[in-house]
Amino acid sequence: MENRRIIFTKPRVAELQIHEIDDPAPNEVQVKLLISTISSGTERSNILGSTTVSWSRPEEPEPIFPRALGYSSSGVVTKVGANVKNFAEGDRVGLSWSTHSEYLNIVANNVHKLDDSISLSDGALAHIATFPLAAIRKCRFEVGESAIVMGMGVLGMFAVQLLKISGAAPIIAVDPNPQKREQALTLGADYAFDPFAPDFAKTVKELTYGGANIGIEVTGVGAGLNGILDCMARFGRVALLGCTRESDFTIDYYRKVHGPGVTLVGAHTNARPRGESSHGWWTERADFEAVLKLTKFGRIKLSSLVEEVHSPNEAPEVYTRLCDEKTFPLVQFDWSKL
Repeated sequence: MENRRIIFTKPRVAELQIHEIDDPAPNEVQVKLLISTISSGTERSNILGSTTVSWSRPEEPEPIFPRALGYSSSGVVTKVGANVKNFAEGDRVGLSWSTHSEYLNIVANNVHKLDDSISLSDGALAHIATFPLAAIRKCRFEVGESAIVMGMGVLGMFAVQLLKISGAAPIIAVDPNPQKREQALTLGADYAFDPFAPDFAKTVKELTYGGANIGIEVTGVGAGLNGILDCMARFGRVALLGCTRESDFTIDYYRKVHGPGVTLVGAHTNARPRGESSHGWWTERADFEAVLKLTKFGRIKLSSLVEEVHSPNEAPEVYTRLCDEKTFPLVQFDWSKL
């Protein structure tokens, strides 16, 4: 069967190509995609060729093309493999580690049934929302602690929402873009600041009664980590959620980490237990199901952040913008518009 997919064929080039798709393997489900979400940080890095496919494969020092991205999506089951018992044709599902494809075969463990009350747009954001959720868990957050989020991209915005419903007080959002700061306030941040403003760190420490207990660093930039460390309380915990791919920056570890006893937590989403969840360390599947419950019961509304919806036919133009625009909106592809 013919299947259209968005492929990064070389640096800065995305194409909608036709590929054949077979029946699903015994442990797989075949899904017709309806919505897929661009994860702008990861996909920009990949289409520009500034990262290998995975940090865990050092034998690939150079990025390899072609490559397919688009790991958070939703759709409807069209076929199930022989060994799959918990899904049936017609099920509405959200997916982890998918690709931007019209149809795809995916292992059943990365497929999640969507309650009828959950929109396909929300379902196509749930996987991405598990990233900041895991980061907050790894910091061992407790109700009433103060929190700061550095960077108001999609992960930062989700982090603000999750911290609010978790009981963080106050929540401080940080971004140089005034529109992003305003949006963060509507999502639950108590304060929003420009990291380049005079006395930024001093102001944060005053408002948090000595420094933030929890820090979620989402920029992936060395200066962002350096800045958030200036705002932390003694014994604060900082999750490195942004993928800092550049190593040529330094931090005064003695004064900013060692002396105040600050904990730095690697929060890559793959740094998770594989089989069983424990306090602070939930499996990917358990976090996905938690996001769905929070969505079902109205605690969070992920799709409220979607700014643009495009046909996959527009992928070349959309990804050119992703490469060139400093601030890129939250974009979803609607595969019913092919």
